[in-house]
Amino acid sequence: MIDNKLLLQNFEEIKEKLQIRGVAVSTLEQLYKVSTDYKALKQELEEYQAFQNRASKLFAEYKQKGEDTTSLKQDLEENKQKISQKEEELNFLTKQLSKLSHSIPNLPDSITPIGKDESDNVEIKKILTPRIFNFTPKEHWELATKNGWIDFEAGVKLAKSRFSVLRKMGAKINRALINMMLDYNQKAGFEMVATPVIVNAEMLFGTGQLPKFEEDMFKITSPLEEDVNATFSNDLYLISTSEITLTNLYNDTIIPKEELPIRLTAHTPCFRKEAGSAGRDTRGIIRQHQFDKVELVAITTPEQSEEMQQDMLQAASHILKDLELPHRFMQLCSGDLGFSASNTVDIEVWLPGQNCYREISSVSNTRDFQARRAKIRYKENKKNMLVHTLNGSALAVGRTLVALMENHQQEDGTINIPKALERYL
Repeated sequence: MIDNKLLLQNFEEIKEKLQIRGVAVSTLEQLYKVSTDYKALKQELEEYQAFQNRASKLFAEYKQKGEDTTSLKQDLEENKQKISQKEEELNFLTKQLSKLSHSIPNLPDSITPIGKDESDNVEIKKILTPRIFNFTPKEHWELATKNGWIDFEAGVKLAKSRFSVLRKMGAKINRALINMMLDYNQKAGFEMVATPVIVNAEMLFGTGQLPKFEEDMFKITSPLEEDVNATFSNDLYLISTSEITLTNLYNDTIIPKEELPIRLTAHTPCFRKEAGSAGRDTRGIIRQHQFDKVELVAITTPEQSEEMQQDMLQAASHILKDLELPHRFMQLCSGDLGFSASNTVDIEVWLPGQNCYREISSVSNTRDFQARRAKIRYKENKKNMLVHTLNGSALAVGRTLVALMENHQQEDGTINIPKALERYL
């Protein structure tokens, strides 16, 4: 959630930045008007409330002295009615302001290039050189079927399309990759955490999945009784990433500054309804409704967040290097940026079967956007300040399995195991 005070102080600058992110001018102008009206009405209400306090004390003094209070009593009654009316108007504006502001994405950083879509992303660097094959490399679903590592038909039978079952060495390597990733992340200074995969609506609001992306989430009807006075619904949701649970461990918390930065890592299954594109994206396990992911989350002071983003990128890259998987860093443009991100660097792994690089991790700095929504603060000089939050995959496990199969395949269809992974099998 962007800073409303900043919006009012620097509207033209904010408008320009958000237009780059595709927010309509009419929406921004409406937000500015509602914010301005809200601020003016709040000041007006405070003046009426101040008068009520002063007049009430005066009324008590007059009454104690036996003086006539008729006129003052009438003023108090009239002022009380005005307060009630203004509170009603303010409540209406508060709802309008919430609805508008909660749909506005984060402001892009100065390092985020302007662009429409992924074609405008900027390559930062490549790590490792793709192998030259003396045969035509197969795609992962061919290799998986040949080696009996993935049963696609069983996934459809048990659930529906875009679910799958890992078998034999496929299941074994999947577990080995998870253990390797968690070990590497712990050595890089990230605390391992095991969290629920079901969360409430308030947590999803905190990290920006709700209300904008509710249709992408798998919702579970809560067995709890509905609380009509609750700010959020009692519905529960399957997580789309453990960024949600790790970040919200500190929801509505004031963290002592000396405890920052906080580094966390977790493995969870993740669930997304996202449709993906037809054909290549939905074939195999590149884009599934359920997938394993090892996540990195960091909570820092503003001064620490840029360096932390680089540390997280290096942690993910270290795993890929040891798995002998060529990859590259891509700076995402404004049109390809996630809702909560201020800047994002994608790590794309080389897939020889597809003859292209594909995303395997996104490391994002959200600045104070999530912290403002989730009320995550730290104390400095007796003043509460908003933290910066960062998140990134280290790594998407299924896509790492895909990359391993395609990069380490042999002409006969067998797959070599990278040396760094052997001790985890």
